Amino acid sequence: MPSFYEFFAGGGMARAGLGDGWTCLFANDFDARKGLSYQANWGTGGELTVGDIRGLDVDVMPGEADLVWGSFPCQDLSLAGAGAGLKGERSGTFHAFGDVIRGLAGQGRAPRLVAVENVCGTLTSHGGRDFGTICRTFAEAGYRYGALVINAGLFVPQSRPRLFVIGVRADVEIDAGLTAPGPLEPFHSAALRRAVAGLSNDLRDRLVWWNVPTPERRQTTFAELIEDAPDSVPWHNQAETKRLLDLMSPVNAAKVEAARRAGRRMVGGVYRRTRTDGDGSRVQRAEVRFDDVAGCLRTPAGGSSRQIILVVDGPRVRSRLISARETARLMGLPDAYVLPRNYSDAYHLTGDGVAVPVVRHLARHLFEPLVAPASGASAVRQAQA
Repeated sequence: MPSFYEFFAGGGMARAGLGDGWTCLFANDFDARKGLSYQANWGTGGELTVGDIRGLDVDVMPGEADLVWGSFPCQDLSLAGAGAGLKGERSGTFHAFGDVIRGLAGQGRAPRLVAVENVCGTLTSHGGRDFGTICRTFAEAGYRYGALVINAGLFVPQSRPRLFVIGVRADVEIDAGLTAPGPLEPFHSAALRRAVAGLSNDLRDRLVWWNVPTPERRQTTFAELIEDAPDSVPWHNQAETKRLLDLMSPVNAAKVEAARRAGRRMVGGVYRRTRTDGDGSRVQRAEVRFDDVAGCLRTPAGGSSRQIILVVDGPRVRSRLISARETARLMGLPDAYVLPRNYSDAYHLTGDGVAVPVVRHLARHLFEPLVAPASGASAVRQAQA
């Protein structure tokens, strides 16, 4: 059975995506509240260490992991953030993650696979230099690597494009079917191709184009995930809903009117935005989408507001904050997943996480084929011992 370390683990969403066929040897997150959620869902077997990755010693990490996963903080790389990039206090923890990989390699425990996940703003942060830094970290640690931009909307009704950089130790044989001679849609976006073109020649020489199949067409809609009687948030009263509708531009108000005439229940995701009005003044607007896909879940720490849902059923229009359970469903988590009782903590946990079915797709079509030979050899060694 393949094994992994999970850094910036949050509530263990990467672990959920990898599934029961993988063994977690070590997990780390600096947030004690997220650590409680991790243990509530994955038990208290001792694999979780709560603390800053910058203070970790690789000696405390047991065994030899086939995969090291790191969903490092996005705030300094997000378009909604301050733009500090990898020089920022939070996103800069990527450098500490790189130190862990180098430390493991120094002990002869370099993992076969290393995967990092972050926002797509990483591709353009500091003119592409931050993406280049990530690639150079992989290269200098002895890995070939490739990048993918995957929108969770292919799997769940949430628009959530994210960048994944996946490295393979240089001595690991890569099956020819796992790579392509050049970029392929939909996972090698135009922004990714531009970022790759901006890399130095030596970094491009280490790059591979991962060949990952497109999933089957998603069947679930946003409306199907909505709770009629959520226990984490109340429905707005009529006056609150009216104030929300009054914040809409004529274009967005027309979307609501079209939803009224649809002849079925329509659910829209709403965000409050600050926009420039016709006279140049800055005004708050409520913007809605009725395409059966929620907007990207974001936490207030990322500089954005919480998402509001608008439920339109003929003449009846209701609104409220998206519920904690709905955010979990939009991340692909099952209803059995234990969420924090505090709404803000639950929203922060899910909004900071990685979409579970995206990880499962990568595990099935990339990670597991790449670690299968090693896992088989390990099983033989154990049987002979």
